[in-house]
Amino acid sequence: MAKQTIYIFGTSGFAREVADIARENGHEIAFLTQSPDQAEDLSEFGEVIPEGEVENLSDGLFAIGIGDNAVRRKIVQHYGDRLRFPALVHPSASFGIGQRERIEAMPGVIVCAGVRFTNRIEVGAFSIFNLNATIGHDVIVDEFCNIAPGANLSGYVHLRSGVWIGTGAAVNQGQPGAYLEIGANTMIGSGSVVVKSCEADSVYVGIPAKARG
Repeated sequence: MAKQTIYIFGTSGFAREVADIARENGHEIAFLTQSPDQAEDLSEFGEVIPEGEVENLSDGLFAIGIGDNAVRRKIVQHYGDRLRFPALVHPSASFGIGQRERIEAMPGVIVCAGVRFTNRIEVGAFSIFNLNATIGHDVIVDEFCNIAPGANLSGYVHLRSGVWIGTGAAVNQGQPGAYLEIGANTMIGSGSVVVKSCEADSVYVGIPAKARG
């Protein structure tokens, strides 16, 4: 990917982390903000541009520095195919055979420092892999998922769309033909250990992880 400016939606700490990844890949940085009050906090990291000017920047490249899966989805739905969202991969991430090429082909994917992928992994668009997460073999991560720092996915696991895996959580191994599945939009609490499949639209916490009523 040619070096150019990456325009980042978001002004939080994660947006700054996305800026770090883009800069490590040689890009210039600009933040898209809805509030002028946020400009001072971001000025040391890059240019700050009102989000209302997005349409004038549509020939550029964009990233979404927002962890909330639903918000990322809304941004993509709003702008549709008008903007280009390349995958952003930190140089310190590591990949099994052919895996980096698969991930870099998916729009909007963000891979932070220290993430480790093995092989035969499928990744959906606009998913986030945070610092030092590990993704085992034969894992499927659907679109708009978020894997928090230090989380571990073992082999034969399927995360449905919109799943959030909390910091330091572990998802145990499934089996060929019988994947351990986490249903769409479910959240796994930080430090939890998932040992069996989880229902959609739920919150699971604890060791072993259980649905929180």
